[in-house]
Amino acid sequence: MAARDDDAVIPLSDAIARVRASLTPIEVETVGLGEAAGRVLAEAVTAGLTQPPFHASAMDGYAVRSGDLGDNPVTLPLDGESAAGHALDRPIRPGSAVRISTGAALPEGADQVVIQENTTRTGDQITLQDPPQPWRHVRTRGEDFTTGQTLLEAGLRLTAPRLALAAAGGAASLRVRRQPRIGVLASGDELVAAGAPPGPGQIINSNGPALMALLNAWGAIAIDLGIARDTPDAVRTALEQARDLDLLVTIGGASVGDHDHLRRVFAEMGGTLAFDKIALKPGKPTWFGQLPDLPVLGLPGNPVSALVVAELVVRPAVERLLDETPRSRLRPVRLMVDLPGNGPRETWIRGRFDAETGRVRPSGSQDSGLISALARAELLIPRAVDAPPTRAGQMINVLFLD
Repeated sequence: MAARDDDAVIPLSDAIARVRASLTPIEVETVGLGEAAGRVLAEAVTAGLTQPPFHASAMDGYAVRSGDLGDNPVTLPLDGESAAGHALDRPIRPGSAVRISTGAALPEGADQVVIQENTTRTGDQITLQDPPQPWRHVRTRGEDFTTGQTLLEAGLRLTAPRLALAAAGGAASLRVRRQPRIGVLASGDELVAAGAPPGPGQIINSNGPALMALLNAWGAIAIDLGIARDTPDAVRTALEQARDLDLLVTIGGASVGDHDHLRRVFAEMGGTLAFDKIALKPGKPTWFGQLPDLPVLGLPGNPVSALVVAELVVRPAVERLLDETPRSRLRPVRLMVDLPGNGPRETWIRGRFDAETGRVRPSGSQDSGLISALARAELLIPRAVDAPPTRAGQMINVLFLD
């Protein structure tokens, strides 16, 4: 068997730390804004210009000099118009009003906008109801950001609002982490591919498609390596084919049974283990190790166990490869029902959110083999080792599933 730090079951937090410490962020590439959605920034984005580049009206109405509104109401003559993209090309005349639209540049000398609803127009005479309020309804130059200001920090995932900010700052392309190529390998003669008719004693490989969906959603490129049959040669061939990947995630095939060859072949190929069990329910038989040129993360074969471990361990691994800034995904919410005390393993209970009460509760059976129960789950409820009973109405932290 491969060398490892020890044979002890380790806490989930230690397992995550060991996985992340063993991985190195992957290289950087340049992509256009249209290709950058969901990618992780490798370099900070700084503003190449100032926004707004001029004092701009925040409302439709009339631009004035606030000092001309001493009387209330006051009637001023109309002195031109400033429209978005077509600014008035001269200063405002003292004692006058300029028609202005939202986003248009204030004429030089103007420092207030009176909204249209607070005015009355009779011919070219404008009666304004507002008192003097300098910079009222005005977006001042540089109010959003200024040239050279940091707009986005490295490590952020690029959402639509963040891409809008980068574009507004003048960026046409961004430096991002390459998408990691992560292989998904199921193992076992009992498995058949989705869509194939299972034979006697066989089941569908449901974990593979689910894990690939998660990896793609997290910003990786999932590579389907299929199902390795229960022979040493088949397992060895599958591991050899994964050598050019950034990470290999295996499913099943890691027990002590005579027909589970994955860990044995892993050791024969020079693999070393960082850990081979986690004090976690579900997901205890999770392991992680390193081939000479490939990190390998082994998940349990039970569907619920595999996907819970994917959320708790694989996702932080992907974030490390992308050098994504870690953020807590736990959210506080009230418990709908009592929870009993927990045992010697950290437990993550599948749960649901009740929209009427704004509270959460476990979602029926917690059997790690029931795919239907997992499909109905909306969140995971963590229970610490030896946690005492928790009463309905208490605040707890939960992890909502994306």
